[in-house]
Amino acid sequence: MKNRILIVDGYNVIGSWPKLTQLKQQDHLADARDQLLSILADYRKFFGGQIIVVFDAMYVPGLKEQFTKWQLDVIFTPEAVTADTYIQNLTNELNKVSNQITVVTSDQAVQWTVFSRGASRISSTDFYKRIKEMRRQLQQESRQHFDRQVQRNNPWREDQLEQLEKLRDHLSSNS
Repeated sequence: MKNRILIVDGYNVIGSWPKLTQLKQQDHLADARDQLLSILADYRKFFGGQIIVVFDAMYVPGLKEQFTKWQLDVIFTPEAVTADTYIQNLTNELNKVSNQITVVTSDQAVQWTVFSRGASRISSTDFYKRIKEMRRQLQQESRQHFDRQVQRNNPWREDQLEQLEKLRDHLSSNS
């Protein structure tokens, strides 16, 4: 089985997702980054692989940092290196038979480069749709699980419930 690796162009995604774009436009870039990481941490549980999020140093000059947060690998590129270049090099480095790499970006040049290096790609907009679908599926599964719990805890059969309902209606009409 191949190791699944998702590489996310952080600021490209922020610039493509409505809520995150709004935060960026209101000069709350750090909040937009945190929300993106939170969303990706939830997605990681669904995805089941490694997620690497790359942010450009151009928005945070002087910061070159790598850390792990919520089981996500977060990378701020060195000041002279763009996220695009970093992602292309990282894709090349991780391109092994044992890895299945997908890059999330809407940058056409990056998409073509990583595709030529053996990775698959998905646009930031399509990834947003995938995230929304994941959330919808999780809500549906949660509802089904809750409904099963309610059914298990209900000691009454359907015909008994109907009789009780009739009795309640009868008693309330006599009041």
